[in-house]
Amino acid sequence: MGAEPDGKLAWIDAYLGHLRTERKLSAHTLAAYARDLGELATLSDGHDWPQVDHFLVRRLAAKLHAKDLDPRSIARKLSSWRGFFGWLGERVALPANPVQGVRAPKRAKTLPRALSVDDAVRLVAPPAPRAGNGAEPAELCNRAMFELLYSSGLRVSELAGLDLTAGKAALGWVDLDNGEVVVTGKGNKRRVVPVGAAALAALAAWIAVRPAPSDGGDALFVSTRGTRVSPRVIQQRLRAHGVANGAPVRVHPHMLRHSFASHVLQSSGDLRAVQEMLGHSSISSTQVYTALDFQHLAEVYDQAHPRAKVK
Repeated sequence: MGAEPDGKLAWIDAYLGHLRTERKLSAHTLAAYARDLGELATLSDGHDWPQVDHFLVRRLAAKLHAKDLDPRSIARKLSSWRGFFGWLGERVALPANPVQGVRAPKRAKTLPRALSVDDAVRLVAPPAPRAGNGAEPAELCNRAMFELLYSSGLRVSELAGLDLTAGKAALGWVDLDNGEVVVTGKGNKRRVVPVGAAALAALAAWIAVRPAPSDGGDALFVSTRGTRVSPRVIQQRLRAHGVANGAPVRVHPHMLRHSFASHVLQSSGDLRAVQEMLGHSSISSTQVYTALDFQHLAEVYDQAHPRAKVK
């Protein structure tokens, strides 16, 4: 194995190298591990790794909670720390994994924010045509992106990664003839999702004016400079579009994914189909939309039933 690392931070660097080479984690995931473990090293200052025990980790978790850190973030940090100590225990003598059994504070269940059907359709519908000229390419690009987000419930990263055609290296592409989109989601799982008629029309209008990518690639959505549109840019464009069109809330791409799932479930009641279209590996991840569905039913009941609001 060679010489052992010298010092706390050197052990973290060695672990990150292990994650990079052995587990093939992405740069984004590695950066998150680096942040979490760097924070652990700072919080446990004065304690070498073998001296970090279960009680210290509990105090550190409590300290993070006292700073109003979201329980989900604390849980992620504990998971990173637990994995690190599990790896470290195979290389140096540790009494035990000090993170084992330490849990993050329970978080309140919050439902995903979804738009109403009318608000969602109003958001992605094309704007009124300008007098004299047709829509600008940037407007056509935005409309195609927003329609596809709502039509097929894509993650913003999946949308940004789409190519025009099904090349060997393509993570995803659109098939206008068959009315479907192929995407590669979490865990490199590929799925096929239907595309609605409005989204297909918007895609066709965009493709007709789409500039050739400057890098010679096949990106479906490109900027005026010919570069692939990034997830961040899509977020910014959708937010600005929502403000300009009077959206009742601050809109982000995942809200359109939530709206897609909620509206399809309301109409079909088919939870398994929604799970497959969203690319969820577990049905439990999709079941949150049954709560959204009931929320919608409760609102309709309150508004429509003559005895719903009797005091």
